[in-house]
Amino acid sequence: MNRIFGRSKAKVPPASLTDCIANVESRGESIDKKITRLEVELKKYKDQMNKMRDGPAKNLVKQKALRVLKQKRTYEQQRDNLSQQSFNMEQANYTIQTLKDTKTTVDAMKIGAKEMKKAYKHVDLEDIEDLQDQMEDMMGEADEIQEALGRSYEMPEVDDDELEAELEALGDELLADEDASYLDEASTAPAAPDSVPNDKTTTKDGVLVDEFGLPQIPAS
Repeated sequence: MNRIFGRSKAKVPPASLTDCIANVESRGESIDKKITRLEVELKKYKDQMNKMRDGPAKNLVKQKALRVLKQKRTYEQQRDNLSQQSFNMEQANYTIQTLKDTKTTVDAMKIGAKEMKKAYKHVDLEDIEDLQDQMEDMMGEADEIQEALGRSYEMPEVDDDELEAELEALGDELLADEDASYLDEASTAPAAPDSVPNDKTTTKDGVLVDEFGLPQIPAS
């Protein structure tokens, strides 16, 4: 069957704008090369004409130069057309790519909106408010517990008059303890003997004293 009817040719995918732009730019580069070559040839003819005298020979060279100039202008027009085509296709390609990016963004936003809706189904505002109320109550209870732990114990009731009387009595006791009269008595006590025992001496009044500093009893 294949020999009779032949095989169907595989479909070739249409060229993309990127491929078309590359093809047009390649053609433009080829035309630029031709224009450059014509400019070199045109310069040669102009140099020849400047060295020649007027006459049939110079006119022949002039005709050749005009023909080259005409070709050059034709190629320049073709190059400008290709440049404009390339620009238009680039703008179209940019617009298409922008639309594709926009569609991708919109699709992503749609998916995100669906995911948000699913997520909101698992979130109840009343549950959140109840949870906040519970946390507020627990924080209040914690404050009450701390306040209870820091509470001072009650002291036994005492009459204020009794406390004042005891305070005054305590002041008198402190004053009594601070009495320094015993120091006066110590200052009036007899001085310790300076002499060695059995060493008889007299006081400043001329009284004979024994070794202990006591007045001697005169012998009968």
